[in-house]
Amino acid sequence: MPTTAVLHSEWIKIRSVRSVLGSLIAVLLVTLAITVLAFSTVGQAEADNVDAEPVFDAFYALNFGQIAAISFGATALSSEFLNGALRISLAAVPRRNFFYAAKIALVGALALAVGLVASFGAFLVGQLFMGKYAIGLGEPGALRAAFGGGIYLALMALFAAGLTVVLRSAVAVLSLLIPFVLIVSFVVGDVAGGAAQYLPDRAGQLVLHQNPEGSLGPWGGLAVTAAWAAAALLAGWWAIRRRDA
Repeated sequence: MPTTAVLHSEWIKIRSVRSVLGSLIAVLLVTLAITVLAFSTVGQAEADNVDAEPVFDAFYALNFGQIAAISFGATALSSEFLNGALRISLAAVPRRNFFYAAKIALVGALALAVGLVASFGAFLVGQLFMGKYAIGLGEPGALRAAFGGGIYLALMALFAAGLTVVLRSAVAVLSLLIPFVLIVSFVVGDVAGGAAQYLPDRAGQLVLHQNPEGSLGPWGGLAVTAAWAAAALLAGWWAIRRRDA
């Protein structure tokens, strides 16, 4: 089957399953909604704080957008493990490597496209409420953070996608990753100190800082998150090759 046909069929699956398409759209909507809510209420007040970090603070809403990105990656793959869908998919595309690569490529491309719009949108929309504290993309580190934010969201979606193939359950992955990025990562960070920068979320979010602390640097942090995502995707590839459909 031609590559374009496989990609088209995977796109039909994504847009026809409401939970999958809804989580993809939510990456953008949640990010922008939280940005408007936060910046229209306390944006300028927080900017006057001595500890304020204008560039990093501009992407505050990505903390919520990443939950939607994780949900998208998980639900996009978990649909294959419901009601024998994977058997039907593999009957249509018997080459498992090709099927898996096409599915992951489409999930990654969609997550990256929406993630970039969400990241740039969060920055630009948020600054509309900042008055004299507003900064532009010309601010040192701002353009890099906007691009990096979109890449980070895509990597978290792929990380979730790979884990979902291993666990065969979106519920299991969401139950694992959402508490991790919202709670556990911060607890571990307080205990582990510098080692916490190698956690997938902590590492990836270094790109959002104007002057990130630690030894990794902004792009090094994204590379660590990419390594986590690659490990999960590799485990997913092994699982889909070795396990019965």
